[in-house]
Amino acid sequence: MHETRIVGVGMTPFGRFPDLSLAQLAQQAAAAALEDAGAPRSAAQAIVFANAVQGALEGQHGVRGQCALDGAGFGNAPVFNVENACASASTALNLAHVMVGSGAYDCVLALGAEKMVTLDSAKSMAAFEGSWDLSRRDRTIADLLAMGQGVTPPPGAETGEPHSVFMDVYAAFCRHHMAHFGTTQRQMAAVSAKNHSHSVENPRSQYRKPFSIDQVLAARPIAWPLTLPMCSPISDGAAAALVCTAAFAERLGQSARAVRIRASVLMAGERRDPGDIDNHVARKASRRAYDLAGLGPNDIDVVECHDATAFGEILQSEMLGFFEFGEGGPAAERSATTLGGRIPFNPSGGLESKGHPIGATGLGQVFEIVAQLRGEAGARQAAGARLGLVENGGGLRGVEEAAVAITILEGAR
Repeated sequence: MHETRIVGVGMTPFGRFPDLSLAQLAQQAAAAALEDAGAPRSAAQAIVFANAVQGALEGQHGVRGQCALDGAGFGNAPVFNVENACASASTALNLAHVMVGSGAYDCVLALGAEKMVTLDSAKSMAAFEGSWDLSRRDRTIADLLAMGQGVTPPPGAETGEPHSVFMDVYAAFCRHHMAHFGTTQRQMAAVSAKNHSHSVENPRSQYRKPFSIDQVLAARPIAWPLTLPMCSPISDGAAAALVCTAAFAERLGQSARAVRIRASVLMAGERRDPGDIDNHVARKASRRAYDLAGLGPNDIDVVECHDATAFGEILQSEMLGFFEFGEGGPAAERSATTLGGRIPFNPSGGLESKGHPIGATGLGQVFEIVAQLRGEAGARQAAGARLGLVENGGGLRGVEEAAVAITILEGAR
């Protein structure tokens, strides 16, 4: 593999945009990435387009990328359409990295876009049902419920209001962690309060309202122990990254701002015993990424991780090797993962507050880390950040994610 660089990034605000189409969002993000790189559309020799739910919500099951970019000026550049649930955009980046690193292309655009907000909120929630094995649905639910044995929700802690089935999945993971490691609801609320505080400084964030820990705990329950501010919202949005060779970045005059991809790893989850956490797919993928990069957790300066719920950040802070099992919650409570702390997590505000348009999410995370490594993150800048890590998971297979992508990036400065 040749070395690869991210030479340009673009991202729309994440949120609710009823007047914008998927194509408009996608084209905005693509144009922004090219402008950031100072590159013409002809620079993109190929495009990898990520989208997860447009088929379910709009009936556009095929050629989604070609449709989204129709009239955008990319000519006959080949379009590769990918779907990997919430890890779709990071999958697009991984493929762009492989395509450039193999020598087949000099420059590839990775682009993710999602249009999830509809008038029928139940339809938006139902789109998530396609991200696990529907033929095993009842068995999977039974297995997840079994994981939470020994932890009983208090009276009035459940809600009958519609929500994504994946909030129930995360609730099961929460209860398992609470039973085995003593993680508390207050520790999860500390993560949520921290991420909502970070998002105040992010102009592209869906929500920019700070919450205290007590306010998070007092909010409307979703699936115990999760309350509304602990859960990612339904979102529209798009994000993109232009991946190229070092020589191509130099020709564009962007060597000083180009960010090196030190490692890009994509792994599929597998069926395992819930107690065998050392073989969790995210743990395996992060070890592989560290090995490829010749780095370890202590070398990383800033992290964007997949916090579809606040518990997700606690879990991944352990799986990625930053804390021992059971220490992620206490670390969050003592502000170790806050900007200015030992290892800042989700300075963007994370999925909980920045938003979660699932086909764009992974590239939205990359956008943030690139800004951090360039020193362009403004008031949410992690001091001296040189190496950043992105973790993005998608779907469910057994008791873990069906897909996990780990990306390690290095700034030029």
